[in-house]
Amino acid sequence: MTSTTNDIVKKWYVVRAVSGKEKKVKQYIELEIGRLGMSDYVSQVLIPTEKIYQIKNGKKVSKERSFFPGYILIEAALVGEIAHTIKNITGVIGFLGDKTGEAVPLRMSEVNRILGKVDELAESDAELSVSYKIGESVKVTDGPFNNFSGIIEEINEEKKKLKVMVKIFGRKTPLELSYMQVVKE
Repeated sequence: MTSTTNDIVKKWYVVRAVSGKEKKVKQYIELEIGRLGMSDYVSQVLIPTEKIYQIKNGKKVSKERSFFPGYILIEAALVGEIAHTIKNITGVIGFLGDKTGEAVPLRMSEVNRILGKVDELAESDAELSVSYKIGESVKVTDGPFNNFSGIIEEINEEKKKLKVMVKIFGRKTPLELSYMQVVKE
């Protein structure tokens, strides 16, 4: 009896990779699996990433960041030479597993949590990675008070809002501004 691809039971595993080289390692794994005709056994190679926004020169810049640096998720059936082949790919340190070095599959609940987080992060407007402090001086970059400078009085992390005290016509006036409307001076 010949086995069909439907008979292959795949599980999710974590591959440890050289930190910072996750994208390259993912490419190497995909190329090698394709080259060796093992794609029936390895169906997905994922790097869980999150989008973060940073303010650079007054502009909102988004970039992706791995939220498990050094780890790649792989959906595979580790039969025959497959685990050995993956371990020998450039940049792969090995599988996350037990003390003997055996690859231990993730529980489905863990996979769903990680993949759910990936979806959630893709949907949610990414976190802004700028930290502000009370008493810090900022310059308004947006709205009617563009180019005014002020001092941060309050920070609302949840809403990503700041109360900034700005001098307008010689009087101190509180403004409520979002993180995106100011830059540090």
